Amino acid sequence: MIAIIDYGVGNLFSLSSSFAFIGQNAVVTGNPDVIRSADRLILPGVGAFEDAAKKLRESGLDRVILDEVAKGKPLLGICLGMQLLFEKSFEYGEYDGLGLIRGAVRPIRDVIPKDLKVPHIGWNSLSFGAEKHALFRYLKEGDYVYFVHSYYATECEESVIASTDYGSPLTAAVANGNVMGTQFHPEKSGEVGLAILRAFCKM
Repeated sequence: MIAIIDYGVGNLFSLSSSFAFIGQNAVVTGNPDVIRSADRLILPGVGAFEDAAKKLRESGLDRVILDEVAKGKPLLGICLGMQLLFEKSFEYGEYDGLGLIRGAVRPIRDVIPKDLKVPHIGWNSLSFGAEKHALFRYLKEGDYVYFVHSYYATECEESVIASTDYGSPLTAAVANGNVMGTQFHPEKSGEVGLAILRAFCKM
């Protein structure tokens, strides 16, 4: 069973529908006991980092996530959920993340050409580098996924498993052991996104 963690911010219906479509049992829950009983965890998120991090800590679910990850349970953070995996975010201030992946989250405005719009919204291709991570076992180089973001993960070279180009290379996905994250939305990325979710279910 997959637990989609509900802490008040996230596109929960699309995610649960995507897992149902590929025949996987996924529940949307904020119940620590249900999360502990799950085989895999999804940390979704949309909106501002500060608000999401605060809600996660106030709910006590940050501790549950850290405990379950320490036991080796696979965790996939999506969009803002991926950003929460990092040590810090500099979105309208400086805020602490979960610290599961080394690095920081910073504005893409600082690194992309001035003529490109922020947020970065739309379909962009993935580049996997020399060795493709198991999360992308069913994908090929250049497959397209759907992004919506104004901030990106940086200072995390050792954890990057996919990048994309939006006038400048941007981190598209990261992994550190059983902890993984995608800046893009698999649940909004058609067959390619479903293939990623299928691969996650095999971990």
